Amino acid sequence: RNARIVTEVKTAGYITEIKIDGAAVSLTYEQGRLTTGATRGNGVIGEAITANLRTIADVPLALTGDGWPAVMEVRGEVYMPYEAFKRVNADRERDGDPIYANPRNAAAGALRQLDPSITRRRRLRMFAFAVEAVEGHVSAKTHADLLDLLGRWGFQVESHRRRFGTLADAQATIPELETLIPQLPFQADGVVIKVNQIALHAELGVVGGREPRWALARKFAPEVAVTRLNDILINVGRTGALNPYAVLEPVEISGVTVRAATLHNEDLIAQKDIRIGDWVEVIRAGEVIPQVVRPLVDRRDGGEREFRMPARCPACDTAVERIADEAMRYCPNASCTGRILESVVHFASRDALDIRGLGYERARQLLDTRTIVDVADLYTLTIAQLTALERFAEQSAGQLVAAIDESRRRPLSSLLFGLGIRHVGKTVALLLSRRFGSMESLMGADLDTINTIPGVGGAIAEAVVAFFHETRNRALVRRLQDAGVSMVEPRTTAAGGTLAGKTYVLTGTLPTLSRSQAGELIEQAGGHLAGSVSKRTDAVVAGADAGGKLEKARALGVEVIDEAELLRRLRPAS
Repeated sequence: RNARIVTEVKTAGYITEIKIDGAAVSLTYEQGRLTTGATRGNGVIGEAITANLRTIADVPLALTGDGWPAVMEVRGEVYMPYEAFKRVNADRERDGDPIYANPRNAAAGALRQLDPSITRRRRLRMFAFAVEAVEGHVSAKTHADLLDLLGRWGFQVESHRRRFGTLADAQATIPELETLIPQLPFQADGVVIKVNQIALHAELGVVGGREPRWALARKFAPEVAVTRLNDILINVGRTGALNPYAVLEPVEISGVTVRAATLHNEDLIAQKDIRIGDWVEVIRAGEVIPQVVRPLVDRRDGGEREFRMPARCPACDTAVERIADEAMRYCPNASCTGRILESVVHFASRDALDIRGLGYERARQLLDTRTIVDVADLYTLTIAQLTALERFAEQSAGQLVAAIDESRRRPLSSLLFGLGIRHVGKTVALLLSRRFGSMESLMGADLDTINTIPGVGGAIAEAVVAFFHETRNRALVRRLQDAGVSMVEPRTTAAGGTLAGKTYVLTGTLPTLSRSQAGELIEQAGGHLAGSVSKRTDAVVAGADAGGKLEKARALGVEVIDEAELLRRLRPAS
């Protein structure tokens, strides 16, 4: 496919690198000195974490050698070695804190610490893999030369990199590299194959603003372990869903000791015939969430027991409900202690109100001591209240109060997601917020109005209306409003926009707009961006190297337009 775009790619050479599973960061150097460090975020906007990055030994504060641009951005992957990960989790387990699921989460958490000394104690490492000159230029002509340059400037670079003449040669070495992964001292989940000639990177381009055509990631199958399933317990989620999970005999998978695994729901348990006491195969899906793959039926001895979902909530003893056509059972008690803990943690999560420093440990402490009863109480907390609790120093108390205060300014979409309305994820929260613009308008909307929003189906609309119909939920929103929490979305979608009610699909590479930019313009004009073509699609915006979506549009008779026509339609009628 790349050879059709740039024929030289056939003879440009390739390089392979181990794909480190960590947290992506961006470092800015001016005149050879580190000035700013940030997470990569969504590729455009990240989070400034300079003080924490300065604590990592692999991040040079001043570059060595010569030949670096006057101002440049270095990109890398911060990771936590297995040895450090085990030590951190052992310390957390000893202190009664929840352990990290994997080294990647642990590294990301360490980078976002409010106290850099905590980050230093986590003993993070970093591999550098890319440079972008802001002022000046980089002399390297190939990616291999660029990695060598980074090494001379003082960065750690991936040591197992190899060069190849053809793509076929590079792919042929994948099985060999797969056997290397379990021997590495850090978490890795595959190999990246890159076009070696840097000059071809710009010609090949990037798809959707994030996926370069000159790089191909090859992920490996997850490691499978066998262990005994000792019990099946229930966790009550923030929406009241009863989530069964397996209690396992501890087993190590990819450098992580696994003691529990998700079982999803009772139907899946029955379908797989998983029983308490079974020997089971376990994987870490995506190297993150442990899952039970299947029971080893031939190892049963007759002592295994079938699992039955409880009729009453294990957290509050309320009779549970099962909604028609849904796989889950729910606790309907909004004051259920299990639901409230999960609700507070979700409310404070990064994609919701983003209250740094408020995780399970702190949330449980605040609830157990009755310092708070629900999320609205967070906005009444004072430093004096927090320092009266165990393990709360004045500095950490002040930082949490400041983080809570900062969360008041998050947009309506973050608040909607944080409220934990059933079926309302980040995308739906954004659609609702852009359509209505304010909490007041959304709370006053009826079922039919919400149901007309593209991307919001009947089940979602019913869940939203039901949530705001509940008196206690409306009271909670009023308390949050009285506490100064923002109830508006800065960038709303006008119901009468130039593309109102129209559904568009993007395919291929547009001349000037990235896919995310084009999608944002469509949504701002009241249109709906869909991921696939159907008879209900109004138009497909096609760019260079368009694929199956263009063919399907033609087969269905759906209108196909280019970027220029899209921009014309976005202009208000004169």
